[in-house]
Amino acid sequence: MLTLTSPVETWAHRRPAGLKLATLAVATTGLFLLGSPVPLAAALAATAGLYLTGGGRFAQTGLRQLVPLWPFVLIVGAWHLWTGDVTGGVAILLRMVTAVALANFVTMTTRLSDMLAVFERLARPLAPILPPRRLALAFALVIRFIPVMLERMGQIRQSWSARSQRAARWRVMVPATLAALDDADRVAEALRARGGAD
Repeated sequence: MLTLTSPVETWAHRRPAGLKLATLAVATTGLFLLGSPVPLAAALAATAGLYLTGGGRFAQTGLRQLVPLWPFVLIVGAWHLWTGDVTGGVAILLRMVTAVALANFVTMTTRLSDMLAVFERLARPLAPILPPRRLALAFALVIRFIPVMLERMGQIRQSWSARSQRAARWRVMVPATLAALDDADRVAEALRARGGAD
């Protein structure tokens, strides 16, 4: 749970965490400046090419991490079809998938300790108010937990589908919440075993 770094070594693993996080911030901002599906599709294709530079196994792992997005894709797509704004819907979906894929790429190629060091440096001006290491740890864990929770939601939906023909909808919220609390408890235990956040 504390690390989602891919065991498949790629060129991106050897790049500084700060550079990757800064590039991710710039790239994500750029995605929101693009309004047409054509350049957004090109950005998604470039992101796919980025994954392929790590090899087939690495790219397959990255693709699997995008599978839990399908409920959001379905909802957003259905809404824009209903409202008649197909172009806008396609742009939103391309932007969402590309942004998540880029974030996953950084997560898969960056150790938690390296992310923690970057966030800790950025949080130093807040030292009189909040210990930088605690704030950095919170940021790093949020980044780590997003793909984990998306995958867990997908697993819960699959389990529901295997046991019932009714749509899961809101019924997955309780088990998802309990799973999140359980994961948080396990992470807290792991952190205490490693000396805490101080």
